[in-house]
Amino acid sequence: MADAYFSFFTLFIIIPLALLAFLYFILRPRTVRIPIKNRHVFITGGSSGIGLALAHRAATEGARVSILARSQKKLDEAKNAVKLATGIEVAVFAADVRDYDAVKRVVEEAGQIDVLILNHGVFTALELEKMELSEVKFTMDVNVIGCFNMIKALLPAMKIRKDPLPASIAFVSSQAGQVGIYGYAAYSASKFALRGLAEALQQEVIADNIHVSLIFPPDTDTPGYVEENKRKPELTKIIAASSGAMKADEVAQKAIDGIKSGSFFIPCNLEGLALSIATAGLSPQRSLLMAFVEVVAAGILRIAALCFQWSWFTPKQLKHSELHALLL
Repeated sequence: MADAYFSFFTLFIIIPLALLAFLYFILRPRTVRIPIKNRHVFITGGSSGIGLALAHRAATEGARVSILARSQKKLDEAKNAVKLATGIEVAVFAADVRDYDAVKRVVEEAGQIDVLILNHGVFTALELEKMELSEVKFTMDVNVIGCFNMIKALLPAMKIRKDPLPASIAFVSSQAGQVGIYGYAAYSASKFALRGLAEALQQEVIADNIHVSLIFPPDTDTPGYVEENKRKPELTKIIAASSGAMKADEVAQKAIDGIKSGSFFIPCNLEGLALSIATAGLSPQRSLLMAFVEVVAAGILRIAALCFQWSWFTPKQLKHSELHALLL
């Protein structure tokens, strides 16, 4: 009886506590809080969808907000919408993120930026065989090169800012940036690229008190989402539906909360949290609790992932209706 009690005590108390102590010692970078109130939050792709919801949320929390998009008309509509909802005036800038010179002029005009949220992006759901290479290039240019342009233009000023508080650069990725999905070849490639950029960038700017985040929304109910579904392959719809859709304001709330806590991974729902744990890899982790969960749950989630892979790699043997029933 005593031996059984000792074994139980060791397995469920001593070993977990020892693991927590070890993780506390090795976790880097440390926990940080990034204030939003009275600071300049600059949001790309801010005229609609998640970007507009982010502008609403940041303004509500007392930030000075600037938004960038290509269409001046949509920017003006967004500006009016935010002012009507919050009473706060946002600054608007029209530019194409693919144009470095235009982006650089905007950044210089905007002044010191404390929190940069890279939300811009284009989406095409189509089998690679059916895509034009021009569509692939356009996706990569906007989703990836656009981020490089913004960061390249911003970093010199952000590094020498006078504000002693921590700054943030946040990328709005996607759950398709955590796992490749049928029909998302170009889109997933662009969003996976953001993770590599974010991980390398965090190492480069941590000494400047700049903290990087990756936000992973699922399908989100936005005007663009309706258009996306018109071309989306049926199998893609079935797989994507297994994660469910969120409202843009829900994603914005999760994103802002995650940025303020300095989280590197910011999942937006339970499926996203599971994906974040399963794909943690060599990414930074500030939270002691999440580090503990990642270590303990890694093996279990790998089994779950292999089960999903089994269902995803049998589409040629199953009719779509049968696959749908299987995923549900």
